[in-house]
Amino acid sequence: MPREPQNGINIMNKDLYLKKLHAQLDEWNADLDRLKAKADKANADTKIKYEDQISSIRERMSVVQKKAEEIQNANENAWEDLKEGAENAWNSVKEAMDKAKKNFK
Repeated sequence: MPREPQNGINIMNKDLYLKKLHAQLDEWNADLDRLKAKADKANADTKIKYEDQISSIRERMSVVQKKAEEIQNANENAWEDLKEGAENAWNSVKEAMDKAKKNFK
């Protein structure tokens, strides 16, 4: 059963959720820039490995961005249904980013 917005709370939650997604994407982009700088200093074989990892993470991040766009365009009742897909994409990026940070040390 669809929930009725209570004084804009659902809309606010959606906006806050999107801000959280966008802030995390910005942070991940900064992290990837730092990792790219490390990769540029590595030997050729290691550099290719790092660049492949970075590319894979960027692809995963584009999925998060698409999910954010779907949520942005959804009405206040439907966006909750889209949140699970965004969370799955988020977790995928987080796991890949954590692994990359560990490997780049």
